[in-house]
This record gives sequence, structure tokens and C-alpha cells, in this order.
Amino acid sequence: MRNPLCLTASLPKGEKISKFITYFCRVRAHKTYSVAEATQRMEHYCAYQERCHKEVETKLKQMRMIPEARDQIIYHLLQHNFLNETRFSQAFARGKFRTKKWGKNRIVNELKLRNISTYNIKLALKEILEAEYLETFDKLSEKRLSQLVSEENIQKKRKKLADYLLYRGWESHLVYDKVNQLIKY
Repeated sequence: MRNPLCLTASLPKGEKISKFITYFCRVRAHKTYSVAEATQRMEHYCAYQERCHKEVETKLKQMRMIPEARDQIIYHLLQHNFLNETRFSQAFARGKFRTKKWGKNRIVNELKLRNISTYNIKLALKEILEAEYLETFDKLSEKRLSQLVSEENIQKKRKKLADYLLYRGWESHLVYDKVNQLIKY
């Protein structure tokens, strides 16, 4: 770490002090929160949008709360229904499917990254209706195929379509059936 006084050696005395204070405030100091303040901030954080335990824990660590305070705040959020993993997983699955057009594989992987239980993942996937799921898949694959009009090579076109759909988390059997159906040799 650099010495802040070395950085200000060529400055006039008044500017040296203000530079040092700015440096000290930016690097050394951080805002501290009481448990009540942190609880209130976390209530707002969770009320704004659904959060999982991992996101709340990360936010509390960023706020530099001690483990006992983190546990106390999380317990409070659970007791007052600000934090609910079932509700989070269901909202997450619905939202990512409807807005980003993600398939079930991608949704499951993202929920696992957030340490959501298998039970809650299964409940979340029930939020997606099968008919709506297949309809979205068909529209998405047709839209992507229309974007690949300029691709002359059929093999490349097939690969690009398949890679796109697989990246979005759609099941491989659906993807390859659709590729074979849309792009024939």
C-alpha cells in the first residue's frame, strides 16, 4: 500500500491535508451500522425484490456485520416474512423464464448457485406451465433461426442455433429435435 503522505509531497500544505483526509476516508474508513440500522436496511433490501439467504448474507458481510449480528438479522427477516426461499425460488423461475426466456436447466443451475434446496427448486419449476414452456421454446428457436439467415453453411447454422438454445438452458432433446425439424440437409 502506498503511503498517502508520499502522494502529497509536492502539494501545498492545505492541499496535502485535504488529499490525506480524502484518501483516508476512501480507503480506511467504512460506515458502521448498529444491529437496528442494519436490520432496517435489510428490510428495505428484501422488500424491494425477493432475495435468497445467500444474497442477504453477502450484503451483511459487505456491511461488515459480525456473525452474531448477521444471524440475528436473518432470524428477524425470516420471522417477519421478509426472507422466504420458497417465494424467492418461485419468483426467480417465473421471472427468468418470462423475461429472459431461460430454459429449465439454466434456471436450476442458477438456483443451485444460490444454495436453494432441491425441494424449493422443484416447487419453482412447477410455476412454469408446460404448454407455455414449449410455446416459448418454439418462438425463441424460430426467432433465432430468422437471425441466422445470412449464414450460408447449413452445419454452422445448425450449430449456432443449437449452441444458442443450449446456452439458454433448454433441454438437449428439445434442442436437437427442433434443429432437425427447422434445418434440413
